[in-house]
Amino acid sequence: MMLKSERIAELLERADKPDETDPFVIAPRPDIQDLRDKGAASIDLRLGTWFVTLREARMGHLAVDHKSVESQLTRKQYVPFGKSYYLHPRSFVLSVTLEWIRLPGNLAAYVIGRSSWGRRGLIIATATGVHPGFKGCLTLELSNVGELPIEIKPGMRICQLCIHTVDAGTTPHIDSSQFVGSRMPSLGSIDHDDLSKRLAKANTL
Repeated sequence: MMLKSERIAELLERADKPDETDPFVIAPRPDIQDLRDKGAASIDLRLGTWFVTLREARMGHLAVDHKSVESQLTRKQYVPFGKSYYLHPRSFVLSVTLEWIRLPGNLAAYVIGRSSWGRRGLIIATATGVHPGFKGCLTLELSNVGELPIEIKPGMRICQLCIHTVDAGTTPHIDSSQFVGSRMPSLGSIDHDDLSKRLAKANTL
């Protein structure tokens, strides 16, 4: 079931109660009254101050199982509030939400772009799923599919978080993905699972 903004506001307020053992937290907290008045089925999130791009000159291609240290593959850039970042056509950059989020065990979410940005060519390249138990800032994958550079500024509303309930089961769920707890955008790693390794090995026999 998708949560409307009035319900999101109630859950955020409930986090302050001393008997709440599995709170839903967004920090900095959105304006509660504004959430109640909107009646939407999502909550806006803002652009953070860190951006990550690939160091194109250092590689001929991006290997799936590349073992280099991330700092060798990427370049981080800090853009303070009040300054601008220009995303050029056909360019891709990782960024991060200003908000730090904690989801309880009975809630999950996904991130979608705001249509006002999409109409200008700014796309969040993939829908970011947020699992129950997640804690941290959300990495955003931004690309410019338009014909002109797009100016974006930290602190601007950049995307929407849609929240829905899930069956929490009988045991608490803790998200153990590599991005939990992150406050900066990260390239992360892509690993071959056991089936992938067996398939690759079978092809060499």
